[in-house]
Amino acid sequence: MKAHTKETQATMTPKKALEFLQEGNERFQKNLKANRNLLQQVNETKDGQFPFATILSCIDSRVSAELVFDQGLGDIFSVRIAGNFVNEDILGSMEFACKLAGTKLLVVLGHTSCGAVKGACDHARLGNLTTLINKIEPAVEAVSEPKDESLRNSKNLDFVDAVAVKNVELTLDNIRQQSPILKEMEEKGEIAIVGAMYDLSDGKVSFL
Repeated sequence: MKAHTKETQATMTPKKALEFLQEGNERFQKNLKANRNLLQQVNETKDGQFPFATILSCIDSRVSAELVFDQGLGDIFSVRIAGNFVNEDILGSMEFACKLAGTKLLVVLGHTSCGAVKGACDHARLGNLTTLINKIEPAVEAVSEPKDESLRNSKNLDFVDAVAVKNVELTLDNIRQQSPILKEMEEKGEIAIVGAMYDLSDGKVSFL
């Protein structure tokens, strides 16, 4: 499989980009990799890049977007931060990826048993991590069940995963509210903005 070119990127649509990622994740789950020569792709991309998707995911070592979607060099822009939320710098990176570099799909990828989300559920406080946790805590408050405070912590993995899903949803809202550029591109059908969850237990990505 060769790296994407300006021509192949031009034929890409948001729907086709999503299908590419879904097919890649199916290969990953079956331990089947697309036949690609990475060194050849190094050569093919030395003068430029034409990726088709931008993926915001957690820094978790088990959730590498390139691996779980079986993609090669030059295929996706990968943005990673603990808790997969957005700030001004990440939004700027996304605007570059979509508006200037031509990606057709923007994915916010959360995952089960997320450590950053667990920290938010427990209202952890530790140095600079405190500021990061504060950005995820609105998702904790937005999940209404269970009401029993003794169950609203990192020991309740169902609660943790519900917060992780809500965090993805709030991040999608923040992208649209804080980036008029990306919102306009979505409204014009130039890109799609979608959320997804990766299951650490089986490698499956479920799009929301």
